[in-house]
Amino acid sequence: MQKVFHMSFDAATLKYDANGLIPAIAQDDASGEVLMMAWMNRESVERTLASGKVTYWSRSRQSFWVKGESSGHVQELVDFRVDCDRDCLLVVVKQTGPACHTNRRSCFFTAVRNGEEVELMKPEI
Repeated sequence: MQKVFHMSFDAATLKYDANGLIPAIAQDDASGEVLMMAWMNRESVERTLASGKVTYWSRSRQSFWVKGESSGHVQELVDFRVDCDRDCLLVVVKQTGPACHTNRRSCFFTAVRNGEEVELMKPEI
């Protein structure tokens, strides 16, 4: 059963950058793993809260991007959090499939250890 998010929240109270964007970090509800970071604008925040489908703003395409719309790797919103400065968001999600466009579970698959890059996970097939 999908959680309903009521729209009494005023997205205008968030602190957006000069381009009208705010960073949104996606975290897996089950594991707590950080999956990705993407950008939202006021309307994508409102769409996310109204639909329960995480909607980002694509800077390269200059359009809305519902996560998983084309890949099937959807993010169902579980919780929506605002940081203390109101300039960053945490979207807690139920992730279906990989979150990263490289077909990895997380976009944060490269670590720097002892000055060297280490790949932590391979793409899912």
